[in-house]
Amino acid sequence: MPTVGWAAEVGPFFALRTGPGEPGEEGYAPIGEAYRLTGEDTAAPLLRGRVEAVAASLGTEEPRVAASLVFQGLAARVWSLALGPAALSGTVYDLRPDQLWWNPARTAPDDLWWPGPPRAKGEPGGLAGQLAESAYAHLTPLHHAVGRAYRVSDRLLWGNAASALVGSLRVLHDWCRARGLDEAGERALAVARAQFAYPPLRDAGELTTAPLAFRRHTCCLYYRVPGGGLCGDCVLRR
Repeated sequence: MPTVGWAAEVGPFFALRTGPGEPGEEGYAPIGEAYRLTGEDTAAPLLRGRVEAVAASLGTEEPRVAASLVFQGLAARVWSLALGPAALSGTVYDLRPDQLWWNPARTAPDDLWWPGPPRAKGEPGGLAGQLAESAYAHLTPLHHAVGRAYRVSDRLLWGNAASALVGSLRVLHDWCRARGLDEAGERALAVARAQFAYPPLRDAGELTTAPLAFRRHTCCLYYRVPGGGLCGDCVLRR
């Protein structure tokens, strides 16, 4: 299947499968199904299956640890799909949760599929506002589902979202600089930095851009994975 736009060249997290077909026949389902709870505090099968698979691969018996890392991985995909085109072409795609298909058994870029050409967002609010609207359409309900089903704190999850955004920004910014795309790199910095001016990322950590660095105010719990350690931006790192 083809991938969307120039941003696919940056790396797999920035790429999106597109094209006609019947996603359900290949294990895909609308990603919005993963954001719903089947009970007051029970994750939907789509999300629960992904958390269980990640827990097994990491060798952890703590579902909340795996759930935290699942959230961070999906956040990185969501941010990358919004940030890449925003920086490189001044466009943010309207990838709605009910129309973006996800296969939790696959990895980027094959995990996400948009059946058809994606539509550019045209709403007012500027590029940073459009990026936020596109990302939080996914992050807000996913945050609620993971927090309720796996008892992961709100603040920790928004810290994961912030860390994921900076990770995507760092990859994109380095890629732009290596190719002499200074304007695109600066645009990526500007729209990403703008996300930290407002809740929920405003209190998630400290972002500096000269040089690019981030120190979060929470821990993603990766240190609790057997053989794991502290991430570079972890609040526990001294």
